[in-house]
Amino acid sequence: MLRPVFVFLLAVLTAIPATAAEPAANAKILLQNSPLAGFRYYEGKRLWSEMKVGDALHFVREPDNVHDANAVRVEWQGHKLGYVPRADNEALARFMDQGSKAEARITRLKKSRNPWQRMEFEVYLGL
Repeated sequence: MLRPVFVFLLAVLTAIPATAAEPAANAKILLQNSPLAGFRYYEGKRLWSEMKVGDALHFVREPDNVHDANAVRVEWQGHKLGYVPRADNEALARFMDQGSKAEARITRLKKSRNPWQRMEFEVYLGL
C-alpha cells in the first residue's frame, strides 16, 4: 500500500538536480523569535538610540548562572543587553552546548513602558 507513495517520492527526489538538493553554504534555520529579557537591568536603555533593526546580536552561554542553568546572555557590540527568556532558552542552550553556531538579529525596537516589548530578535542556526 505504501509502494505508490514511495515510488512517487523516489521519482521526485531523483528529478531534483544534485545542486538543488544540497543545502546552500550559508543556509540558516530560524530557531525562534523572542523578546529580550532583562532590558531594564542592563545597557539597553543607554544604547537605545544607537541600535537598529537588523543589527547583529551575540550570544554568550552562561551554564553556571545561579538563576538558570540554561542562561544565554544577549550582547550588542560587546554590551550586555539582557538574556534570552527562560521560557525560550532551553533549545538554544542545548545547541550552543553541542558547539552549534547561532546568529541573531534585532527584528523589533519599540518604545514602550513594558520592557518585554522593547526589543525582539530572531535566532538562526547555521547549517
